[in-house]
Amino acid sequence: MALFAAARQGRRDDAELGTGVWRRAHDRFRRGLDRYHQILEGVEDDDVYNDLAGLANELAELLPRVRQCCVAAHSRHPSEGLDIPGALLQVHRALSRAGNALATTAEAAAMARLDGERWGIASAGLENVRRRADVVAEDVAEAERLLSGTSS
Repeated sequence: MALFAAARQGRRDDAELGTGVWRRAHDRFRRGLDRYHQILEGVEDDDVYNDLAGLANELAELLPRVRQCCVAAHSRHPSEGLDIPGALLQVHRALSRAGNALATTAEAAAMARLDGERWGIASAGLENVRRRADVVAEDVAEAERLLSGTSS
């Protein structure tokens, strides 16, 4: 049954996001989020896990916002290829930065996990993950501002 659900979701994504740059931006963010959650699976220290899981929840709350931005951008300037519509270049840039920042956040979480296993502490590493998660949220908010026309 999961195969059919995945196929339905794929068709829905094609309809709402297209197959171009907006779909890629959304999928990049989702993959970064998946990677972050994979890193959580190996955390043995309860305190580190709880901190990283809390950030995972905050990051997961951004996915519907990213999807909404990508759907809105696709409805305004459909994209089926790799060309970024000039009118929404800054929106795409903000979404790309968010996806890249999320990947970096997952990398920082992996390092915090390793520090916790190696040294028994991970406070500096966890603070780094928090800062990087804040950058992801800022980039998503920037994309939303740009789409709404109230760019700062």
